[in-house]
Amino acid sequence: MPNASDDLFTREDPIFANKELLEINHLPGEGRIVGRDDEISNLATAVNPAIFGQSPSNVLIYGKTGTGKSLCAKYVSQRLVDTAEEEGVKATFAYVDCAQDTTETQAVQTIADSVNDPAITSIKVPDKGLSTSTYYKRLWRILDALYDVVLIILDEIDKLSDDDILMQLSRAGEAGKIAGCKLGVIGISNKIQYKDRMDERVKSSLCEREFVFPPYDANQLRDIMEARSDAFRDGVLDPSTIPRAAALAAREHGDARKAIDILRYAGEIAQSMGANTVKENFVTQARQRAETDRFRELIRGSTPHSRYVLQALAILSLSNQQQDGFRTSRVYEVYENICRQQGSDSLSLRRVRDLLKEHAFLDIIEQSKHSGGSAEGSYTKHQLLEDPDVVKDVLTEDV
Repeated sequence: MPNASDDLFTREDPIFANKELLEINHLPGEGRIVGRDDEISNLATAVNPAIFGQSPSNVLIYGKTGTGKSLCAKYVSQRLVDTAEEEGVKATFAYVDCAQDTTETQAVQTIADSVNDPAITSIKVPDKGLSTSTYYKRLWRILDALYDVVLIILDEIDKLSDDDILMQLSRAGEAGKIAGCKLGVIGISNKIQYKDRMDERVKSSLCEREFVFPPYDANQLRDIMEARSDAFRDGVLDPSTIPRAAALAAREHGDARKAIDILRYAGEIAQSMGANTVKENFVTQARQRAETDRFRELIRGSTPHSRYVLQALAILSLSNQQQDGFRTSRVYEVYENICRQQGSDSLSLRRVRDLLKEHAFLDIIEQSKHSGGSAEGSYTKHQLLEDPDVVKDVLTEDV
C-alpha cells in the first residue's frame, strides 16, 4: 500500500532554490549589498581607527525604513572585526534592536550577553534579575577582559525610552568605566528629527559623524533584487518580473525590504497556483499581500479601540483622498460612529489622542502640528502612512 504522505508533500520546490536569500533578516555577502558604496565607505572611514585599537567615531545614521542602514552597519562592523584580527587587535560588535529592548536595562543586558564569553570571564549575564547598575558593571568587566575595541549598534534608537544608555556608552572611557577597551556607538534611526530631542550632552558625544541614507531608486532596487535572484530556480523568473517590482517599489517608497518581500510573495503566489514561472502580473497581487501581512503583524495584539481609531482614519482617508491629514476632532467624530456601530462605549477624546500618539510611534500614522491663528489656536493633524485600503481590509476582516 503506497504511503499517503507521498502525495501530501512536495519533495522538491519548483520555484525556490534558496528562499533564505529573500528573508529580511538575511545578511547578504559583499557582492549582494547594492547601491550603498558611498555609505559603506563613509561608515568604514568613521570606524577605521578601531583597526589599530584606537577609538572609533560615534556615528548616527538616519534614513527611511528599508534603505540599508542596519545592513551596512552590520556589514562594516563585521569587516572591521575581521580586519582588526589580522592586525592583532581583538574586536567585536554587538547589535541591539531597540524596538524590542526599549529600556536601558534590557539594552545593556543584551549587549553584555552578546559580547560575553563566560568560559573565559566567569561572568554570568542572566536574562533578568539584576539591577541596571550591576549589568553595567559586568559589561565593563567583560569589555576590559576580552576586547581592545567594541562597536555597539543601536538600531531604531528612537524607540529607547530615554537617553541614559547613550550617556553611559558614549562616555564610558572618559568616565573611567573601562580602562583597556575602546568603545564606539552606531545609532540608527528612521526619524531625521530624532537628534532634536536628545540630551545636549549625549548629542555632543554621540553625533561625531552623521550620515543620511536616501531611499533607493528603481535601478538600485532592480539591482538589489537581481543580486538575490538565485533564491529562485533557473528560468523561473519572468524577465519583466523584477523590473516591474522595482518600478512599483521605487514609486511608492524606495524600500528594499518591501521590494524583496514583494518578490518573495510573487514566488509564493506562483507556487500556490502551480505556475512554472513567476509572472509580472503576480507582482501586483504580491504587493497587496505584502502590505496586508506587514500591517496585520504591526497591529497584532492591539485593543479594539486602538483599531477603531485607525479605522476612523482609514475611512476619512478613503473619502477625502486629496486631503493631507485630519484634525483630532474629526477623527474622534468618525471613531464615535464606529463605536456606536460596534455597540461599544467610546473612550474620551484625551484617550483617543493617546492612541493616535501610539500609532505615530509605530509609524502607522504621521502627526503634524498646525497653527490656526489667534481665532483657532494650534491643532494636530493625523495622516495614515499605510495604504488606507489595506488598513480598512485588515481591520474589518474579522468583523
